[in-house]
Amino acid sequence: MSASSPATRTVLVTGADSRLGFATARLLIADGATVIAHVLEKDRADETMERLQSEPGLGRVRLVHADFTRLAEVDELGRTLASELPRLDALLNVASIAAPQRRTHTDDGHELTFQVDYLAPRRLTMALAPAVAAAQGRVVTVTSKLHAGGNIDYSDLDRNRAIYTPLAIYAQAKLALTMFSRSLSETGPEGLTSVSVHPADFEIDLPQLRSHRTASVEEAAALLVEFSTAATPVVNGGYYEGFERATPAALVRNSRARTRLAVWTSQFEHTA
Repeated sequence: MSASSPATRTVLVTGADSRLGFATARLLIADGATVIAHVLEKDRADETMERLQSEPGLGRVRLVHADFTRLAEVDELGRTLASELPRLDALLNVASIAAPQRRTHTDDGHELTFQVDYLAPRRLTMALAPAVAAAQGRVVTVTSKLHAGGNIDYSDLDRNRAIYTPLAIYAQAKLALTMFSRSLSETGPEGLTSVSVHPADFEIDLPQLRSHRTASVEEAAALLVEFSTAATPVVNGGYYEGFERATPAALVRNSRARTRLAVWTSQFEHTA
């Protein structure tokens, strides 16, 4: 367990320029944490910083930027923060996008959603895992219960040939991310705790799927803040829907499948 008090905690929140990321960063600042707020879009950095600085609370905020559609920027941010932060109490992987309506690839050559929702957060997390472990800290990864409907086709993960449907693309990326979160708990440095969370009864990135019984973004943010705190009991490697531990997709529970995904992913680790 981390010895850090809320007032001295340092927490990185990715996607602070999104609704959920901003709400999460705001609550952490109110609790007195030092928040490193990552933004995906550089042109929203000033606005995000201004809004966070105007929030009441004892915490401090630092803004950082990396475009997740450019893996070189993700790697640079990871190197910079790893060199500056000997300890990181929590990393909250919130940054995410919905799949576009049409097949889209990044300049790195990957399907857009797969890169932003899986490859980029994985690379940033791996760069900062030693700092999280040094603090006996946590990696809390926002996923979706839609991951259970995803499929991993290792011959075409970037969807160069298969039929493209936004929901299937989104589910595949979230499945891969949930598999990574589980693997991190087993193969990551000692002292690190990793959990994946579907934070509320709605899809953050797919508003068309929301029901009439949606939870507020503030409730979802409060749940993520709670999970990021070492005092909150969790099962390392667990998948949660809200505060309840749930059963993830079969591939998440399959160690051989997760190893295969890691091997596939590793071939791109030094290509950006």
